[in-house]
Amino acid sequence: MAVPNNILEQVITYQESSLALLVNQNPWIATSNKKFNNFDSFMGQLGSTVSFDLPPRFVTTPSLVASFQGSEQRVQNLTVDQELSVSYAFSAQQFIFNVDDYMDKFGRSAVAEMGAKIGGNIAQNAITHTYRAYGDGVTPINSYQQYAQALANYRNYGAPNAKAKAYVDDVTIPSVVGSGLNQFATDRNNEIANSWMLGDFSNCEFMSSNLLQVHNAGTVGNDGEVLTVDAIDPTGTILTLIGATPSTATLFEGDILNVKNTAGAGGTNTLKFLQFIGHQVSAQDVQVRVTADATADGAGVLTVSVFPALIDDLTDSNASVNQTVVGADDVTALPSHRAGLICAGDPLYLAMPMLPEMVPYPTASTNDPDTGAAMRMYYGSVFGENEYGFINDTIWGSTLVDEYAMRLVYPL
Repeated sequence: MAVPNNILEQVITYQESSLALLVNQNPWIATSNKKFNNFDSFMGQLGSTVSFDLPPRFVTTPSLVASFQGSEQRVQNLTVDQELSVSYAFSAQQFIFNVDDYMDKFGRSAVAEMGAKIGGNIAQNAITHTYRAYGDGVTPINSYQQYAQALANYRNYGAPNAKAKAYVDDVTIPSVVGSGLNQFATDRNNEIANSWMLGDFSNCEFMSSNLLQVHNAGTVGNDGEVLTVDAIDPTGTILTLIGATPSTATLFEGDILNVKNTAGAGGTNTLKFLQFIGHQVSAQDVQVRVTADATADGAGVLTVSVFPALIDDLTDSNASVNQTVVGADDVTALPSHRAGLICAGDPLYLAMPMLPEMVPYPTASTNDPDTGAAMRMYYGSVFGENEYGFINDTIWGSTLVDEYAMRLVYPL
């Protein structure tokens, strides 16, 4: 392999500028749950996947006479399936005269680039592991009141009794702070005016990020189509929808559907989520995440797989809705959007095992102090060639427990 066509300055009047890196707002790595960071060292652990338990679910019986129900051990998998590297090489002359005293700058830039990629990948969980959402993808989220409503919706469904975390779109923060300065809240306004940040409120830590990922929705959401549930399979996970544009209407994996039944008085929506624990009727409209791409047939019928299962049998511990969804109208999808996140109870898991030493090359593995990422760096020369190579690399995996999370939907 030949040395790349490096662009290096001949040192005559060249001086270091001391410019800082163009770093990203990347709270995703540092604030994730790293309980299973090195699960490869757990006793009995083989392979690249670890299963962790989720709290069991039950239903009550209105009697002192026992009605035994089955017990289910609920688990979720965390798989280390991502890898990334940055490599660069120099000739002996380049290394001696241009690079030797500058290697820390190359290393910091490589790590910063990797950290941004990893942060963006973790942020993707706000799309792949949420089924509830706040925001319609059209109206901006730009006030404290909207965030307070989002938190109220999140907790009404059921949430851990712990401080929540909100990962919010960085470019929306000035408008939120501006709206807050118009409110009579002297102490809070003094704080946000000095920092021009949201700060903490309603027992939630707000974190700004410019790494939120974009979800590109199907045509049903982007074109504002309104569909109807014609049928649902016995598992509650496959919906047959009618009324779509024949042959062209699409739903994409990650789309969120709003499912309503407006048969109530005055056309009010009577279909509601049950609270996750206790199975009481919540104030929350029913939403599901599409789990596989789907396209309408020539009759405008869409058969789509969704999560969670829509079950109205109150004797089932997995019951999720207060009535059947068959015949529900006003089935709509959110349009394309940028996805933020609210969660509590540390349900965002990240594993970044330390990579092994690359014998016979000098190797160092450590946690980056800026991002919290576990990185490896090794270097060596090609025997008989005028080439010195350096590699920074890492592996990781992440997951988010769906019922502990809610997507924040920012218009594009």
